[in-house]
Amino acid sequence: MSNSLETARELLRAHPVVDGHNDLPWALREQVRYDLDARDIATPQNAHLHTDLPRLREGGVGAQYWSVYVRSDLPDAVPATLEQIDCVRQLIARHPGELRAALTAADMEAARAEGRIASLMGAEGGHSIANSLGTLRGLYGLGVRYMTLTHNDNVAWADSATDEPVAGGLTRFGREVVREMNRLGMLVDLSHVAATTMRDALDTSDAPVIFSHSSSRAVCDHPRNIPDDVLERLPANGGVAMATFVPKFVLQAAVDWTAAADENMRAHGFHHLATTAEAMKVHRAFEERNPRPVATVATVADHLDHMREVAGVDHVGIGGDYDGTAFTPDGLDDVSGYPNLVAELLDRGWSAADLAKLTWQNAVRVLGAAEDAARDLQGRRGPSNATLEQLDG
Repeated sequence: MSNSLETARELLRAHPVVDGHNDLPWALREQVRYDLDARDIATPQNAHLHTDLPRLREGGVGAQYWSVYVRSDLPDAVPATLEQIDCVRQLIARHPGELRAALTAADMEAARAEGRIASLMGAEGGHSIANSLGTLRGLYGLGVRYMTLTHNDNVAWADSATDEPVAGGLTRFGREVVREMNRLGMLVDLSHVAATTMRDALDTSDAPVIFSHSSSRAVCDHPRNIPDDVLERLPANGGVAMATFVPKFVLQAAVDWTAAADENMRAHGFHHLATTAEAMKVHRAFEERNPRPVATVATVADHLDHMREVAGVDHVGIGGDYDGTAFTPDGLDDVSGYPNLVAELLDRGWSAADLAKLTWQNAVRVLGAAEDAARDLQGRRGPSNATLEQLDG
């Protein structure tokens, strides 16, 4: 083991990783319909998943935002989101010695002190509230602590990065969603949204925002990434951009390859994000014919170097997107790989203090700041009952 890797593991024992986005609940739905005996994460699940408890420990993970994502084309997104929340709750209940439910920054610190993994939830896509602020409050009451405003498709009140623009960013109702999230203390997540939506949300938000799993658009020109002008606004906002590991978002050479691979999936009758065994066979056959460009630990480090340079070290974090992507970078194959990234950053001159901010402190601070903003806002206004129809016509 290299000296840098040994040092990385020591650093992670003191300041473990807060990962902004992991799609284990969706993988459990897709693979075994939430049969947690069939995918017991107390034991290694290398053949099926990027995530299990032994590898989370090996990777130095101290807090995880579990995504309670559901596909935006599902006709019943709200009950499906509730099932995802229930899955996370079942996981925590099954593994009380390893996982601790966390709703606040103080809960995250308490979990770290106990040696347990703080387990938070993030809803991925505004379709999960069905244009209802009451439903938004319901998700918060069930423990959801961030919501990504869109997924891959627009919602009626916000434009996605990967759909044709309609709203031009946020509509009036979209701004009301942001304000109500601020009042609740739910983090506004700007991963997946169009750059216009990012800017509108920053104009509207009274609390720090996050990007739960997005990298730098200047380093890899993909619409899922963050433009420099948005990164430059994070110090004034207080927010955190959590770099993702997804090769098709971090490696320029992978962008064109992924477009062709996605088209191949659709041609075989699969959703391009499908990760079932049958879908992966189709993926692997395509890859045999068309070897994919391979991202590495250094590829991700390039993004973090740039994001730190533009936004500052107080505004960067990590959001791997494990179990939400078919492919991962070499050296970041699964949740055990974070020490490799920390070692790479050490070799690039990041200090121990810088790395403590990246892995733990920034993410904990931003949730605490959202809580502080909510206390202030709740003293000044009550719940909003505005509707899409009232505000957007």
